Amino acid sequence: MCGRTACSLAADNLRRACAYRDRGGRQRQPEWVRQERYQPSYNKGPQSSGPVLLSRRHLQQDADSSERVLMDMRWGLVPSWFKQDNPSKLQFNTSNCRSDTMLSKSSYKGALLKGKRCVVLADGFYEWQQQSGGKQPYFIYFPQSKDATETEGDEEWKGWRLLTMAGIFDCWEPPGGGEMLYTYTIITVDASKDVSFIHHRMPAILDGDEAIRKWLDFAEVPTQEAVKLIQPTENIVFHPVSTFVNNIRNNTPECVAAIELGAKKEVKATPSNKGMLGWLKKSQESSPQKKENDLPKWTSQFIQSPSPKKTSADVLQQWLGKQGQPPAKKHKA
Repeated sequence: MCGRTACSLAADNLRRACAYRDRGGRQRQPEWVRQERYQPSYNKGPQSSGPVLLSRRHLQQDADSSERVLMDMRWGLVPSWFKQDNPSKLQFNTSNCRSDTMLSKSSYKGALLKGKRCVVLADGFYEWQQQSGGKQPYFIYFPQSKDATETEGDEEWKGWRLLTMAGIFDCWEPPGGGEMLYTYTIITVDASKDVSFIHHRMPAILDGDEAIRKWLDFAEVPTQEAVKLIQPTENIVFHPVSTFVNNIRNNTPECVAAIELGAKKEVKATPSNKGMLGWLKKSQESSPQKKENDLPKWTSQFIQSPSPKKTSADVLQQWLGKQGQPPAKKHKA
């Protein structure tokens, strides 16, 4: 699963770190939508907001679907069809979406078939390993270049490589009118071999710009092709971190600092994480501190749904094989 992330880059650097080539081969940076709402954090949980990439065509019908925009959305999908006057009344957990049920559960199916695919951005995510004496947190992220450094201005980004997770988003309008609420869920898959000892689920990670392009460009890549990208990846690394991160109010670089498992209570800068802590601190210092963002504050009460027995790959393959058959009946989440 994925229940906690870090995304500490300042807004301008986040934009530079998401540079891409459009359909014409031109190097571009995604434009921000509602940039003022973005808040960097080393400790993001469900119901907080976070940055996602999506196709500009979702916001502008005549736009090139290969163009990307950055947008701050709330974590925990609220379906557009939800009729209550407050999304906190949604009585199930939508922070994660299992890949093997995303095409059957009504919470996600409609949005997914309409092409509402996004990429959730993070430095990495946290996962907790169950142990006899409690739970040990780990920070999981893409392998980083040894010469990674934070460049200035419009230079090519050579800093931290962001983790790019496949997500689904939707837009909910209060029945009585008011501001539209954009929300997202992170798709999860069976954990890859290297991290399965930590947890049996992991986010669906899109490794490389071609995978990101196919996932975002809903006008060119249909759903049945896009879902083939949803697979576990082995291209990740991890290290144990202090239980300091357990408290979501803790929001400092120490959350991501590597520790020695024999000294959990003390966070030290080791040779393996000095570089990471250095640029993270610099990034945080360059980002203006903000108060709570302007999105409405909702506190959801969740109940967990049982996990299906089939694997993600089994169910996706079964769904892809039924494209020529009549559509199945809708089922509520």
